[in-house]
Amino acid sequence: MADLSSEFIGIRSPNPFWLASAPPTDKAYNVVRAFEAGWGGVVWKTLGEDPPIVNVSGPRYGALLGRDRELIGFNNIELISDRPLGVNLEEIKAVKKDWPDRAIIVSVMVPCEEEPWERILPQIEATGADGVELNLGCPHGMSERNMGAAVGQVPEYVEMVTRFAKAHTRLPVIIKLTPNITDIVYPAEAAKRGGADAVSLINTISSLMGVNLDTMCPSPTIDGQASHGGYCGPAVKPIALNMVADIARRKETAGLPISGIGGITTWRDAAEFMALGAGNVQVCTAAMVYGFRIVEDMIDGLGNWMDEKGYDRVEDFIGAAVPGVVDWGKLNLNYVEKAHIDQDLCIKCGRCYIACEDTSHQAISVSDNGERVYKIKDEDCVGCNLCTNVCPVENCITMHRLESGTDPRTGEAISSEYMNWGMHPKNPYGKSQK
Repeated sequence: MADLSSEFIGIRSPNPFWLASAPPTDKAYNVVRAFEAGWGGVVWKTLGEDPPIVNVSGPRYGALLGRDRELIGFNNIELISDRPLGVNLEEIKAVKKDWPDRAIIVSVMVPCEEEPWERILPQIEATGADGVELNLGCPHGMSERNMGAAVGQVPEYVEMVTRFAKAHTRLPVIIKLTPNITDIVYPAEAAKRGGADAVSLINTISSLMGVNLDTMCPSPTIDGQASHGGYCGPAVKPIALNMVADIARRKETAGLPISGIGGITTWRDAAEFMALGAGNVQVCTAAMVYGFRIVEDMIDGLGNWMDEKGYDRVEDFIGAAVPGVVDWGKLNLNYVEKAHIDQDLCIKCGRCYIACEDTSHQAISVSDNGERVYKIKDEDCVGCNLCTNVCPVENCITMHRLESGTDPRTGEAISSEYMNWGMHPKNPYGKSQK
């Protein structure tokens, strides 16, 4: 059996699945139930100094649902913990004493000055917690108070606050980054300069979930008004994967440990984050939607996959996919694939034809002899794979690679002097495409 035990920046846990700082980790009752279900660790919901935060008492969440009410995206306007600091600290201390093998990281957010960090960090350290996560990513409510994303969007502030934290605690320091920025590498590099032990990402994306066209108010609505919130859930996973990969592969941040967050619902999602450089993962929305026991499927699924692939430990595949991520200019322009339609699987719906004819390259023909038969026109197919994505039948349309040295338009052999398609005389764009 594969060994799922994890050691992330010196913090040990029985598996790499942690609950992210969020409503599921806001009190001892929740955290104990999570540990009973099998979670390897938690990041306690973000603490601030007293007096406690006041949250709204109306709707805090909004959801983007699919046709079958499957959750696609999730939005929240909830702030950091609204429980007294002392109560949280006592509960953290008690839970850590009862569950010494589980990781407890404490998320924290205070003003962007050294004194508050000097006050709160020793109190957190006294609980026996395993580390702290600096919440520099929350995009709503706290950012208007010059905390959260207001700090995380400015690399100089990220470096400064990281230095504050490192000066006033011996615990490992994780910097939680905001995705509401042009290039995630800049704040990550700043965190590294400030001495961060790791970064975690992504925090939520600033968003409005929709508009009630009867009341003309966005949602969730509080007394006829709304405010932007943080977007998360399965829809943000591709954004999170890209940012994790950027930090893992860029020379400025290479080697900086990463805790991956963003739309993780299954073991496969987790494995993808780890393959792109994350040392472990944090989950929130999936636990809120499906409950804590979802971790059982994650543990079983990851373990079975590792056994199948021959991975003994999670460290064996962390970062394995990073070399496969490159800048666009380094992609092989001589690599060619073309689509193929399996006529035995085709249900004659025509979605591929409509998509290709209206919005792509007019590379699919349809017979007009009374029986619709859709075929790929190889001479026009550019291998964009739009047809495979719109086809409702799995494996009905597949992509097939052509050997190097063949004409991307016809499949015929071409001279080696024209191996770069951008210089091929049959390229309709001429030598301008490089």
